[in-house]
Amino acid sequence: MKNWLFSRNIYIVLIYRILIILLLFSVSRAGFYVFNNKMFPGLTAGEFLTIMRGGLLFDISATVYINMVFILFQLVPFDFRYGRKYQKSLAWLFFITNGVAFAANTADFVYYRFVFKRATSDIFGTFEGEPNILKMILRFLIDYWPATLFCIALWVVMVWLYRRLEPVKPQPSNRTVYTIVNILMIPLAAGLMIGGARGSLNESTRPISNSNAARYVKDPKNVAIVLNTPFSIFRTSGKKPLEKKNFFNEDELKVLFDPHHIPSGDKPVKSENVVVIILESFGREYIGALNRDLDSGKYSGYTPFIDSLINVSLTFDVSLANGKKSIDAMPSILASIPSLETPYAISHYSNNQIEGLASHLKKKGYYTTFFHGALSGSMGFDSFARMSGFEDYVSYEDYPYSGDTDGMWGIWDEPFFGYFAEKMKEFPQPFLASVFSLSSHHPFIVPEKYRNKFKKGPVPIAEVVGYTDFALGEFFRKISSEPFFENTLFVITADHTNESIHKEFQNSFGLYSVPVILYKPGSDLKGIKNRIAQQIDIMPTVLHYLNYDEEFIAFGNDLFDDSYEPFAFNTNGSTYHLYMRDHILIMIDYKPVGLYNYKSDKFLEIDLKEKEPDLLLLMENKLKAIIQSYNSRLIDNNMIVRKP
Repeated sequence: MKNWLFSRNIYIVLIYRILIILLLFSVSRAGFYVFNNKMFPGLTAGEFLTIMRGGLLFDISATVYINMVFILFQLVPFDFRYGRKYQKSLAWLFFITNGVAFAANTADFVYYRFVFKRATSDIFGTFEGEPNILKMILRFLIDYWPATLFCIALWVVMVWLYRRLEPVKPQPSNRTVYTIVNILMIPLAAGLMIGGARGSLNESTRPISNSNAARYVKDPKNVAIVLNTPFSIFRTSGKKPLEKKNFFNEDELKVLFDPHHIPSGDKPVKSENVVVIILESFGREYIGALNRDLDSGKYSGYTPFIDSLINVSLTFDVSLANGKKSIDAMPSILASIPSLETPYAISHYSNNQIEGLASHLKKKGYYTTFFHGALSGSMGFDSFARMSGFEDYVSYEDYPYSGDTDGMWGIWDEPFFGYFAEKMKEFPQPFLASVFSLSSHHPFIVPEKYRNKFKKGPVPIAEVVGYTDFALGEFFRKISSEPFFENTLFVITADHTNESIHKEFQNSFGLYSVPVILYKPGSDLKGIKNRIAQQIDIMPTVLHYLNYDEEFIAFGNDLFDDSYEPFAFNTNGSTYHLYMRDHILIMIDYKPVGLYNYKSDKFLEIDLKEKEPDLLLLMENKLKAIIQSYNSRLIDNNMIVRKP
């Protein structure tokens, strides 16, 4: 490798070094699939090769963005670029920028298991201000050591390959020609860089985006393999605000979807207490009572207390989350505001004027409070709680006892639920109180005194789910004899799902399946109702149950109202899902890409787009109407009822 062609030509060396990054991105793509292969069932070798080929387009784009400065400094047409210090500085620039890129890409090996999409720029908003971020990162590095070692191996190979080939200053016979060639290489390289970053040299073609990955897969969920994380972050950073859509005129839109709720009837407003319990990462899959048919009817799940509670509660045969992150859940559950594409809480519209469940009930004399055992500021919960109308926010700092912290997130669920139960005795009635658990979260450990007490399973979270279920049972035991208990409606749900166990839950239906449980002691709210429920239905349902007598804006529906057809929806990045009539419609870039019957086709393998055109059109129009209404109301800050 000491001949002039390879060792002396700086452009050949530059191409070689760019090829190193492209090679390692491909290796990383294969690693991503290996680490998460059970989440991509049915992927054939032929499809995987197509994914690898298509992924190269996104790798080139990311590589250009990452190495833009490095490339430009290699192209300067002056001989000082061959200097040892200059080249050493560029080497460090190359190692650091690409090293960070590979670290982000490898971190997504794990993060994907929780959000089921490649990380986007909103991840910075998700963890912004997180008090324990450094401790969390360290714990992730240790707990997911295979991914850590994989990343380190990429770094080592990158450095080793980089140093195999070094440019050497040439001795041109014709200095003029040499200078002209070097100058002309700048616009040539610039043109290639622009084309590489855009994904095309054709000016009439729009730059590639995350949604373009769908062209290389048969199943939309496999787009995560096609993409790489740096590209996903680059393409979503500085994302433009929502755009108004005009799929329908105003009259058509109101028929298809109208979030303006107008009360009917003249019953007096009830003064019953409301408690909303949000369980961290509590997928419906973990609850035995909601999965009687799993494992040929032998599945018992990990939640004996919730199973017993379901026997005296109202649940729904289909219940879904409106997002994949905790910051998606807060607005959905407590204000009936979903997150479409970007989490509402960190979107351009997060300061819009809204009225959450707390705002509405405060008008009727309710005391409102929110409890979360993490440090104040964690996940931005405190900010949204106040934005949505809660008077008080109780966090880690307010907890009066010592020795109950998990060392990572905050207070263990059992003692914090116990503290919540103590404080409830002091609340003025009627009250709205919400508590967000935190123990059923990575690093998936239980207090030392409960080691080996709870049932373990094939995924680490199973044991912790058992612990939180136990904590919830202790909470109900403590308050069951209190005077306010019989006069309280309890709503139990989850923020999102977590790692799945069964293939039935490893698709665009199962990955969003969470419990929605309504429990009123001594009432007739019992059984499993045959209808779709979603997180954003909770606020309008509670308000209807209490005979709330004012108009309000909610993107969800009243679960007690059977006069209309139920549905649910959510998004994963730019992929939209609508659930309706036992079917799921998957739409990318506002175009249907899949229609499946999630009841008869539990693995979502049979695409019915061509077989059911009428249903496809009905669901497509419904979903577009939701998007049009959502975008318009957020853009216009039209999230409350403004009376003249």
